[in-house]
Amino acid sequence: MSACVPTRAADPTRPAHAPEPHSPPPDPPRRFRVAGADLSASIAVFLIALPLSLGIALATGAPLQAGLVAAAVGGLVAGRLGGSPLQVSGPAAGLTVVTAELIHLYGWRTTCAISVLAGIAQLGLGCLRVARTALAVSPAIVHGMLAGIGVTIAVAQLHIVLGGIPQSSVLDNLVALPDQVARLDTAAVSMSALTLALLFAWPRVPGRAGRVLRKVPAALIAVAGATTTASLTGLTLPRVDLPSWSSHALAGLPDGPVLGIAAAVLTVTLVCSVQSLLGAVAVDKLVSARPELQARVGRSALDRELLGQGAANVVSGALGGLPVAGVAVRSSANVQAGAVSRNSTMLHGVFVVVAALLMVPILELIPLASLAALVMAVGIQMVSLHHIRTVTRHREVLVYIVTTLGVVLLGVLEGVALGVAVAVGVALHRLSRTRITHEEKEGVHHVHVRGQLTFLAVPRLSRALHLVPRGADTVLELDGSFMDHAAYESLHDWQSTHTAQGGTVEVTGRSGTRIAEPAESAHCRCRPWTPWRNHQCEASTAPASTSSDTSSAGPDERTGEARPSGHQLARGISAFQRNTAPLVRDELARLAREGQQPSQLFLTCADSRLVTSMITSSGPGDLFVVRNVGNLVPLPGEESGDDSVAAAIEYAVDVLNVRSITVCGHSGCGAMQALLASEPGGPLTPLKRWLRHGQPSLDRMDSEETPWARLAGRAPADTVEQLCLTNVVQQLEHLRAHESVARALREGVLELHGMYFHVGEAQAYLLDESDGAELFDHVGAAEDLRHPA
Repeated sequence: MSACVPTRAADPTRPAHAPEPHSPPPDPPRRFRVAGADLSASIAVFLIALPLSLGIALATGAPLQAGLVAAAVGGLVAGRLGGSPLQVSGPAAGLTVVTAELIHLYGWRTTCAISVLAGIAQLGLGCLRVARTALAVSPAIVHGMLAGIGVTIAVAQLHIVLGGIPQSSVLDNLVALPDQVARLDTAAVSMSALTLALLFAWPRVPGRAGRVLRKVPAALIAVAGATTTASLTGLTLPRVDLPSWSSHALAGLPDGPVLGIAAAVLTVTLVCSVQSLLGAVAVDKLVSARPELQARVGRSALDRELLGQGAANVVSGALGGLPVAGVAVRSSANVQAGAVSRNSTMLHGVFVVVAALLMVPILELIPLASLAALVMAVGIQMVSLHHIRTVTRHREVLVYIVTTLGVVLLGVLEGVALGVAVAVGVALHRLSRTRITHEEKEGVHHVHVRGQLTFLAVPRLSRALHLVPRGADTVLELDGSFMDHAAYESLHDWQSTHTAQGGTVEVTGRSGTRIAEPAESAHCRCRPWTPWRNHQCEASTAPASTSSDTSSAGPDERTGEARPSGHQLARGISAFQRNTAPLVRDELARLAREGQQPSQLFLTCADSRLVTSMITSSGPGDLFVVRNVGNLVPLPGEESGDDSVAAAIEYAVDVLNVRSITVCGHSGCGAMQALLASEPGGPLTPLKRWLRHGQPSLDRMDSEETPWARLAGRAPADTVEQLCLTNVVQQLEHLRAHESVARALREGVLELHGMYFHVGEAQAYLLDESDGAELFDHVGAAEDLRHPA
């Protein structure tokens, strides 16, 4: 496994910069220490995991020790090796239906072998680095799968709550339910009702006392209350039975049809992987709400998380435990309890081991009806009203319903397959369903295209465009996010012909914002809105001796070197008024009336080679730009009297309501070179005072605990380029520490992006941190009306 997850020290591509004066001395060996926050968080997670692990084992029909084995292995193995430090793994409710069916078909020892094989499959997928592929599954399918599993769990556990025994399928359980109600067990029902009452009432205890009491998990209180009541009243009802560990069954060789075993391995691998990876992403969102924690923990490395989950399933299956996956309830409790490292997850596993060995007499007092009520409540909560509202808002409720019913009636793998098929059908339907309308208002012809423009819509598009008379003024509104080449060619050809016949065409987007027309000349790549023009284009369109400015820039008569012109700025302004102003005057007039409404804050270096409008293909009103030496974002409270950057961030987020912030670094940054060459002592000039805000980037680059940023799969060319890349990542963390940014991130209305522009290559790179590798990847060119092929 070490070949799949290389350590920092094993990276041969890291540039050597040990002799640099800024390099810190090697750290001395450190003892293993546990923060107080991790210790308290691990206790809280343990108190939740203990009853849930027993309840899930009961629901699957496995030996009850199997739940404890899976909880311990999930904490120790997945907690140590996984890529999401604060995610807590163990037996998950999402695996209950799958495991119960496998035990029914193949027996317990073969089910353990299937868990081992599924873990090996996860290890292979982690080595292939395909973890992010799982996130491509539609959320409607994932939520539908979990809802179907929740319904199945709730219906099955209802029989135990009533004092009976569940059947093997949902339909059988529903058919047998009336008979079970007619002969219910009063003792079991009373303990189940008490468990549910405590479970839902405990978090709602009001006042100061409630705030103190809520620190104890409701699940523990519910099970402990029912257990104490049953013991004191002497009720006779089935209780937890933990046989001796000496008779605990371990994994055996798979026994069954090859195709059946393969399908079972595929199902367990799919459910475990998807649930764990989505759980890791959810933990990242919880961590992002705590900027001080995010700088310490970082984002989840999804491929490493898949490797950790695979190793945990191999160990758990081999030791006779249930399949392991990331558990949302425990992970959320871990973050909310204040955990700061993976030590809390591992300690919870240690506590489970201690309980399994020393607390058996206490655990055997728990009524099975109480555990069944607890798991039934978890199953009901898996059918989330929030998820239903979300998929309805995104018009994916059909996918959700089909997946849910498929899981309930047919099984998990079959239900997911049905959901994928329906999701593909819905996507194809949306892609082919395009509404094209034509109407005339006050002499102007409006052609409105709603939906995606593909070759399937070209005949209807052509019919609508031919309804526009020659020479007419036309507004073409494109209300979609995709246009294929056939549609683009058809639209561009009609636009060129209509303009040549004396007509006008104004192309607008969804919000009515005007889109610039393509360049008319095939020989010049300059855009009409670009204030600067390449000198080769200028030379091809203007005679060399047309200028009447006798003071134009030219070589110095004595040295032969180029000299600046005293009128260069004035001539540039004159060229703008002559060439560009007529093209942008209408748009600027609209912006003057409506005010600026930029969608992005673009924070970059003051370097003269970075032309933001050119590298982002943006125009007036698109970007709110902040530039300074080194694209630095001072941490709150460290501005030393200069609040200009913090003020710009607050204004952009709270007043302009920008939807994204981009920090853009570049190659050959002079500020980063100065930071590397800085010596301690000496006069504290304004430049040195400002560059102190870049010191955390230097420290991050020298740290052994953070991975090196990479550029499109290759190592940086030198130390300067490495610091330029690291600085982008570090300044993004500084951004998250600003209150306005942190609040917008918590509310889900803001995104942060990292960007790197290589000046010599004229190539932009975007930061991708989804697998924790800090990779800057190429940005490809897009074909649309702004950038014709």
